[in-house]
Amino acid sequence: MSGSSPFKMRLVHLDLKGAPPKVSYLAEIFPLFRVLGANGLLIEYEDMFPYEGHLRLLRAQHAYSPSEVKKILHLATLNELEVVPLVQTFGHMEVYYLGEGEASRQWLQQEQNTKAKLCLSHMKAVASHVLARHPATTPLVWDDMLRDIPEDQLSASGVPQLVEPMLWDYAADLDVHAKAVLMEKYRKCGFRWLWAASAFKGATGVSQALTPIEHHLRNHMQWLQVADCGPADALQGIVLTGWQRYDHFSVLCELLPVGIPSLAVCLQSLLQGGFAEDVKTRVENFLGIPSLEITGFSSEGAASFPGSDILALVTQVGLHLRGSVDEMLHTDRYVTGWFSPYHRRRKFIHPVMIQHIQPQALSLLARWSALAGQLEAALCRVFYPDAVEEWLEENVQPSLRRLQQLLQDLGEAAGPRPPLASLGLDTGQNP
Repeated sequence: MSGSSPFKMRLVHLDLKGAPPKVSYLAEIFPLFRVLGANGLLIEYEDMFPYEGHLRLLRAQHAYSPSEVKKILHLATLNELEVVPLVQTFGHMEVYYLGEGEASRQWLQQEQNTKAKLCLSHMKAVASHVLARHPATTPLVWDDMLRDIPEDQLSASGVPQLVEPMLWDYAADLDVHAKAVLMEKYRKCGFRWLWAASAFKGATGVSQALTPIEHHLRNHMQWLQVADCGPADALQGIVLTGWQRYDHFSVLCELLPVGIPSLAVCLQSLLQGGFAEDVKTRVENFLGIPSLEITGFSSEGAASFPGSDILALVTQVGLHLRGSVDEMLHTDRYVTGWFSPYHRRRKFIHPVMIQHIQPQALSLLARWSALAGQLEAALCRVFYPDAVEEWLEENVQPSLRRLQQLLQDLGEAAGPRPPLASLGLDTGQNP
């Protein structure tokens, strides 16, 4: 592999708070991570960690067992992937409500006390606790809580000597100059090492099903420029985040197998110091994709990487399912002309028109139901039942139910017909 990457560490983020993969799939995908250029993992365990005692209630229904966590760590070691655990201690929600407690309110009423100081004091307390118990550990923190805090407060807080900030930005048009200025600010405050965080999926839409590779490639190209702005060792490494939910209450965004081509493009670009035709060819070879599409969502031919069957089926659903049903219901001349919402509410249709609508609707439903069955089987090999149920319910079932309702309405309309006059219709015929 090339040594031209400015990022010594390249960690793949696993967001386990949504659609966590089975350990058997991680065993398949970790070797690919390594081949593509990753040398570490940022594992966001969330409710998949096998908590015990009074924290046991935090466990998800299909949380990993202690032996499975050990297996994951062993697999990471076998593939030379350093594991960094991500543990939520003080997140966006807490910052939003910072200072709302009675004790905090009283503290903030004292002269010169601010929310920034309160935040820094909490960070220092947590970091000091971690380092006291695990002196060889280096705490990392997302930097958005630090960005707007004045340099003098950051310097005086003692936090820069305890943690390393991770500057995150997932935008395709990331402001390189602003990031360089922020890095300089952090270095002046006493932070010895800095980290970057990009995104290979899960950052372009809360319900995004397909990964826009071009967006994420551009994001990484910007981070390469940021790395070139400072000293050679200014950034310890970069975490390629792959968010699976925006938060615990949101729907799932792109599944991990769907984001693998984007991850491959981004990792290889970081490793090679840029993206060109030779990098694209390397990615195609690694993934077994005959022709990788960077600017769209579909690529020619079947891929051969672990989970590529899910990508192919999800692409079919994402690009064609809803559109094909919309076309049937809203542009088909027989449906719009002879079985409109007006007709459907009144269960009224010309008998001849049933033969123009019903076979097409049955064929469309059968085709998509068969694909849904294939997708469900593929998903079950990688994910736990609750994630499979959720993804299909959100992305497949609504369209199938629309077809099923159309067929049900057709069946009811084909039954005994009420007198035309009772429907308020003109009995005259158009020649």
